[in-house]
Amino acid sequence: MKKILLLAALLLSTSAIYAGGYRVAAQGQRALAMGHAGVAVVNSAETAFFNPSGIVMLEDRLNVSVGATAVISNVKWQNTATGEYSETDSPVGTPFYAYVTYKINEWMSAGLSVYTPYGSEVEWEKDWSGSHLVNNIDLAAIYIQPMISIKLSDHVSIGGGPIFVTGHVKFNRNIDQTLTDEEGNRSNVTIEDSGVTSWGWSASFTVAPTDDFRVAFNYRSKIIVDAENGDATFSNIPDSGLVPAENGVKQFNASLPMPAEMTIGAAWQMDEKWLFAFDYNRTYWESYENLDIDFVDPDVADSKNPRNYKNSSVYRFGAEYLASDNIALRAGYYYDQTPVREGYFAPETPRNDSQGFTAGLSYQVTDNIAIDASFLYVRFKETEASYDHYIVDGEQVPFKGTYKSNAFLPGIGVTYKL
Repeated sequence: MKKILLLAALLLSTSAIYAGGYRVAAQGQRALAMGHAGVAVVNSAETAFFNPSGIVMLEDRLNVSVGATAVISNVKWQNTATGEYSETDSPVGTPFYAYVTYKINEWMSAGLSVYTPYGSEVEWEKDWSGSHLVNNIDLAAIYIQPMISIKLSDHVSIGGGPIFVTGHVKFNRNIDQTLTDEEGNRSNVTIEDSGVTSWGWSASFTVAPTDDFRVAFNYRSKIIVDAENGDATFSNIPDSGLVPAENGVKQFNASLPMPAEMTIGAAWQMDEKWLFAFDYNRTYWESYENLDIDFVDPDVADSKNPRNYKNSSVYRFGAEYLASDNIALRAGYYYDQTPVREGYFAPETPRNDSQGFTAGLSYQVTDNIAIDASFLYVRFKETEASYDHYIVDGEQVPFKGTYKSNAFLPGIGVTYKL
């Protein structure tokens, strides 16, 4: 029974990463340079991500936007009582996007979006104090969305479409704080699943009472990702009947929720040079109350783990200045609330309230092609926090410490219109 409970705890600890503990806001260089405020901005194929109803308002028949962003992050942890210290040495992540829109006629447009809203690579130092919770994580979720946008009048349009999700996760942690094999190698487990798929949908509308002012709304549904027959591989387990685990593989099934989110915003073209935008985003994390684990082995009892996340909001502000016929300058800011409640702060997703400072530009190379660049600096609020749900022999063993986190995200993209 101890062996089964140990496996359940290992599986449950990965769920925060996969189900939404790490949201990457880098779905377009133009919007990202403006604080990632884009739901009411209609200036490129990026509109396909932020607001499908807006693509019918694009002037050109064909619009294409592609790009990628480098995520360079750092997390520092310290136990102020003991002086223990560690920091991440994570690989550079590269979330990407590709959007295409096509105007069928004056009242209908179609589009296709491919983007990565969830994804991270986090790697802590070997045998650090929290290695019983996480050593490293590699996560990617790709969203693919076809869409239709219809203009109901000169001032109102609607749009939306289905969303197909595919992704993978690989997660490693030590079995506990001390266990090693006969050669002194730390006992660990790697949890892995790939080719995981699911479906969702989005719906949106845009109201443009004047040529210079626009209000828009976009909603993405909750998406339940079902991991089936995933592998939990135990390694470096000593050959002893006293150890509650053994080398080998166990299969599991799990349903992992990605929460619904709603965005509403406005854009104001003050004059020929200045554009201002504001977005309010609400993510419904309360749907992530717990995670059910269904073991393939019928002799193994199912298990539940509480997460108890709360709904959270993001406030985004952005501005664009047309410096010349070829150069547009942008800047922005956002404030992002954490969904993590007290006592659930795990080092695999060490995120607290954060502030993002952004800037960027576009250079019009020809009448049809522009180069877009952005830069985002994210500063997470320093926090003294704990994870209180690691279980040893039926007892909770909190993992505490002070966390300092930041991230740099430079990005580059290309916009094409015809």
